[in-house]
Amino acid sequence: MSAAVKHDATRHRFETVVDGHTGYIEYHMDDAVMSIDHTIVPSEIGGRGIAGTLMKTALDYARAEGLKVIPACSYADAYITKHPEYEDLRNSN
Repeated sequence: MSAAVKHDATRHRFETVVDGHTGYIEYHMDDAVMSIDHTIVPSEIGGRGIAGTLMKTALDYARAEGLKVIPACSYADAYITKHPEYEDLRNSN
């Protein structure tokens, strides 16, 4: 997937538009902990790795900002499990 991912901090989202459809991750913050609540990719643009690109961008942002992550949505949890290089971001509390 080559579409650019935009971080909209005011809406607490990482998003991308592909073929006129918006895929996004929603999160909320609690101090230095980012809770990833939803990963949404419309079926019209599914199967292209968009969710993975969004998740990687969100997790790279969390790392750069020194945040911990709560993977509250099932996709976020599965992504971190499949990509152990992000396990250190998982909030242990």
